[in-house]
Amino acid sequence: MTGPATTVTTVPDTAPADVDAVVAAAAAAARPWRSTAWDDRAHALERVADALDAHADRLVALAAEETHLLEGRLRGELTRTTFQLRFFAGVVRTGRHAGAAVDHADAAWPMGVPRPDLRRHVRALGPVVVFAASNFPFAFSVAGGDTASALAAGCPVVVKAHPGHPRLSSATADLVHDALSGAGAPEGVFALIHGTDAGRQALLHPAVRAASFTGSIAGGRALFDLAAARPQPIPFYGELGSTNPVVVTPAAGAARPGDIADGFVAAVTGSAGQLCTKPGLLFVPEHAPLLDALAGARLAATHPLLNERIDRGFRDGLARLRRVEEVEVLSAADDGDAVLLGVDAAVFARQVDVLGEECFGPASLVVRYRDEAEVVRLLASLPGQLTTSVFAEAEEASTPYVRELVDVAAERAGRVLWNQWPTGLSVTWAQQHGGPYPATTDPRSTSVGASAIDRFLRPVAFQGLPDALLPGELRDEPVPPAAARLVDGS
Repeated sequence: MTGPATTVTTVPDTAPADVDAVVAAAAAAARPWRSTAWDDRAHALERVADALDAHADRLVALAAEETHLLEGRLRGELTRTTFQLRFFAGVVRTGRHAGAAVDHADAAWPMGVPRPDLRRHVRALGPVVVFAASNFPFAFSVAGGDTASALAAGCPVVVKAHPGHPRLSSATADLVHDALSGAGAPEGVFALIHGTDAGRQALLHPAVRAASFTGSIAGGRALFDLAAARPQPIPFYGELGSTNPVVVTPAAGAARPGDIADGFVAAVTGSAGQLCTKPGLLFVPEHAPLLDALAGARLAATHPLLNERIDRGFRDGLARLRRVEEVEVLSAADDGDAVLLGVDAAVFARQVDVLGEECFGPASLVVRYRDEAEVVRLLASLPGQLTTSVFAEAEEASTPYVRELVDVAAERAGRVLWNQWPTGLSVTWAQQHGGPYPATTDPRSTSVGASAIDRFLRPVAFQGLPDALLPGELRDEPVPPAAARLVDGS
């Protein structure tokens, strides 16, 4: 049965003077950490991963106590966390993050004036504040992807712990700190702070150069506005909210009703629906056999939600949806918490602002559409999304209708899926986890995958400098390990 997790032990908020000291230490560590050899930086990340793996049993027990997430899910998430630390170590070793480009001087440059010698690379922004998430106490928390990618970029990190798992946060932070110190990282390169006011103070500190966040639209937008209103505005990479719509074509809805219904229910109720990639909208042709399969679906009771705030938000979200008179229950768990709701497309179109809003938890809305044009219009009317999925038959791939669906999906989302559910986010070179607002505050960025490192780097060009003053990857004879680079356009 869903419900809030038990009250967690509180950890004292970090005092204002201590926040200032932490950020000052991070600022002092910025230049030496940025200058650390790539291999040494990668080794430090691997030491952190090793430390987390070595203490997995204790960390998982703490996480289960504070979040009510199941042990199997937590062990899998910790594996993902240590994998992505090692993954970013590999990214750094390739030099792919350096963005090196060399243009030698060219007196005959066709623009009409000689081209000077120009060399460009990217370098670490400086201290970064990471706001940890509640629903992924490992992978998007203290030692999660934002921390891993910022450290890999050469940025010191100050993590603002999530109040939903404070003891786990402190235990993880101790391991990260000791592992980095053992690897020779400068003191101040990593620290943890607790408390809402402490997080705001760190975000506003003039030495901080960027921030990242995973959470609600309201919380993320408030922090985004603070970051933009600083005397020196800074990049704020927020992942805020998404309903991750799924469109089922008539052919797919008729050919695979049972398989699609089973997959949908699993995606909606897995981790009690507390995933940013949970499919919150399913567009199904009216009169499709899939509707019968969904109405007959058996929804098992889910485990308690992460905390009282999330539980309250879930119940408020359900109440908001059910206040629309035409919304009905298609299927529900015996305890009534995990639920599939249904509504006609015409009603959805009239109240898209209400019915298209994320409901974070084990619930989803099934929208019955009449024809191809209607579902394309509905998809195009939605705000920005992390993902959009299309379930269709293989022979439909070349039809104008499905081509248009995929094109509209790519306009509205950062990741488009074909006959797959969006949960289960892989950490890879090609991954994109972001999208137009309100999915994220910067649709050009990703918080998962190799390109996540780019958020914490900025380009610098050097014109006419002697080799001895250039970064190693920009010299005529690059200092090993040499990065792949663009030289005179080739």
